[in-house]
Amino acid sequence: MRFVHFATARYAAVRYATVVIAAGVALSACGSDDGTGTTPTTQPLPTVTADAALAAMVPDAIKADGKITAGVEATYPPAEFLAEDGKTVIGFDPDLFKAVAAKLGLTVEFQQSTFGDIIPGVGTGKYEAGVSAFTINKDRIQQANMVSYFNAGTQWATKKGNPAGVSIDEPCGKRIAVQKDTVQVDDITVRSTACTSAGKPAVTIDPYPGQDAAANAVVSGKDDAMLADSPVIAYAVQQSNGQLEKLGDIYDSAPYGYVVKKSDMQFAQAIQKATQALIDDGSYKKILDAWNVGDGAIKTSEINPA
Repeated sequence: MRFVHFATARYAAVRYATVVIAAGVALSACGSDDGTGTTPTTQPLPTVTADAALAAMVPDAIKADGKITAGVEATYPPAEFLAEDGKTVIGFDPDLFKAVAAKLGLTVEFQQSTFGDIIPGVGTGKYEAGVSAFTINKDRIQQANMVSYFNAGTQWATKKGNPAGVSIDEPCGKRIAVQKDTVQVDDITVRSTACTSAGKPAVTIDPYPGQDAAANAVVSGKDDAMLADSPVIAYAVQQSNGQLEKLGDIYDSAPYGYVVKKSDMQFAQAIQKATQALIDDGSYKKILDAWNVGDGAIKTSEINPA
């Protein structure tokens, strides 16, 4: 559910992906090594073959080199993050989009970027798509076509036992970690304003460039809690070796969308139909389940949904 105001997150053979949440604490996702990559489970990823009719929908300028260049900000496990080699982008986002591309007879080249620069980069042609857990909203739809593929909400996490006594409804006076340029920045800002309006201490909002740093701040005790997209929180808690726990329920659910240039509706339609084909044949759900995020599955992919 990452969001920026002005614009508005494995087919390589890797055995092991590591995300460092705190100094000396390595959170690992061990999985298959079958040529399709690494997942947190041993479930194999499905084999996806090209659909000639869908491949024919891809604009010539995009299929000329046989690949889709996609902008990604790889610090948002399990959506997208780096394998232990420090350069391979893995996660359910890249796995799913690679399957979409395969259905279109293409491969994907992921190019790392700052999150807030991806949508503008798609607009200028630097990237042919944006794949980085972008929440679909009206601001983004004004600047790009967005193809829905997943549903997520916001959730909070604290150190085990919530030692700082954080309340989601009244986090007044607490130190809260959040990733920069996300919808959660707006969320915690509104809550802080409510605190000061009621004569209570403001929230100390600590924005970090990546979600890994935000989680690290909570584990280390620098911050009292964090909020992020629900699958991201679930993954961080699962991988924290008991150091983190969820706080409260998921709220404000909304779809993620692949970002496509506003003027390129034909390509957006090709991606949407390829995504729907994966949903219909079951490959989609298998990929999500391999990352333990099947609860976010959607039944229908849409372009610029309301």
